[in-house]
Amino acid sequence: MRIALLLVLGLLVLAYGCQRATLRPAPAAPAKLRVATYNVSLFSETAGGVAARLAAGDEKARQAAAVIQRVRPDILLINEFDYAPDGPALSIFLRDYLGVAQHGGEPIEYPHQFQAPVNTGVPSGLDLDLDGRSDGPNDAWGFGHHPGQFGMLVLSRYPIDAAAVRSFQHFRWSQMPGALKPQAPGVDTPYYPDAVWRELKLSSKSHWDLPIATPLGTLHFLVMHPTPPVFDGPENRNGRRNHDEVRLMTDYLDPSSAEYLVDDQGRRGAIETGARFVIAGDLNSDPVDGDSLHEAMTRLLTHPRVDASFVPKSAGAAGYKINPMGLKAPQLANPAERTTNFGLRVDYVLPSREWRVLDGGVFWPTPEHPDAPLTQASDHHLVWLDLALP
Repeated sequence: MRIALLLVLGLLVLAYGCQRATLRPAPAAPAKLRVATYNVSLFSETAGGVAARLAAGDEKARQAAAVIQRVRPDILLINEFDYAPDGPALSIFLRDYLGVAQHGGEPIEYPHQFQAPVNTGVPSGLDLDLDGRSDGPNDAWGFGHHPGQFGMLVLSRYPIDAAAVRSFQHFRWSQMPGALKPQAPGVDTPYYPDAVWRELKLSSKSHWDLPIATPLGTLHFLVMHPTPPVFDGPENRNGRRNHDEVRLMTDYLDPSSAEYLVDDQGRRGAIETGARFVIAGDLNSDPVDGDSLHEAMTRLLTHPRVDASFVPKSAGAAGYKINPMGLKAPQLANPAERTTNFGLRVDYVLPSREWRVLDGGVFWPTPEHPDAPLTQASDHHLVWLDLALP
C-alpha cells in the first residue's frame, strides 16, 4: 500500500512539473538593432531643388523609400540628402515617401531625426582650385553649388541626445598632426598657399558623434561622408583629403591619437573608452581597389576597437557591369562586397567590439529578382548590420 501511494505521488509530481514546463513562456528572442547606411543621391544643384522634386513626385525617391521599407533599419544614415534648415524636403520625404507604401512595401516611421549644417557648398571666399576665381563650387569648403548640397541625415526609431552631439565641421585640416598637405610631384611649393592652408576645413561635409538611446543602451553613431578621392590633379588634393577625413574618425577612437581633436562644441579628445559605437557612411574609399589612398581605410578596418570581421555582401553585385564613370577598374576585391555601381566597396557599417554581429548584407538583388528595379534609385546600395549585445 505504501509503495502504491509513493508511485501515485511521484506521478502527480511529474505531471505538475510537465504542466509547469508547458506553461512556462518561451525565452524571448535576443534583442537586436538593425543599423544601416544608404547614399540615396537625393541632391540638386539648386537650393530647394530636392523639396521641389519630392513635392512633384519623384520615382527615384520612391524607389529609395521602398529599399528602406524592405530593410527596415532601426537607425539609418542617409548620405546625399540636401540640407535645408527651413525647407520642407525632410518632412515631405518622411510623410509622402517613407510614410506611404512604396512598390509593395510597408510604411515606416522614424520619430527621431538629426540634420545639421555641412561644409558642402558653403563659400570660402578663397580660390581653392587655383582657377583665378573664388566663387565656384570647387571654392566652397566642400564641393557644392549651394550650402547643404550632399548633406547628411540620420533617421532613428530611438531618441537622439542632441545636447551631447559632437561635430567636427569646422575643424581645420592644418590642425591635424602629419596632415597630407597637397603638393604636386616635383614641385617645390605646396599646392595651397600658407594663408589658404591655415583656413581649410578638413571635413568636406561633417563628422558627427550622435549618442542614441536604444533598448540595448547608448549607441554612439559615428557618421561621415569624406570627399571622393578623384576630380583633382597631380597634387591629389581630394585623395589626400579623403585619407585624412577617414583618419580623423580613426584617431577619434584612440585617446592617445585624438588629443589634437577639438570639436565644434569646444570639447577635446576621443570618444569615451568602452563606449559602444557604430561607424557608418559613404567613405569613398575601397580598402584595395579604386583611387583612394588605401592606408587610411586599412587603419580604420584593423583598429583594435573596430570589428570589421563581418563583411556585408549581396547576390546582385557580381553580375553588374561595373565602372560606368570610367574609374580605375577594380582588380582585387570580392565582387559580392561591392556597394556601388562603379564597382567599389565604399559604404560601411562598422561596429565596435562591444557588439555582436548577427547578420548583415548589401541590398542588391539579382537582375531577375522582383526587387531589382529598386536599385535604380542610386548608384550606391544600402548596407546593413544586425547587432546584439555579447
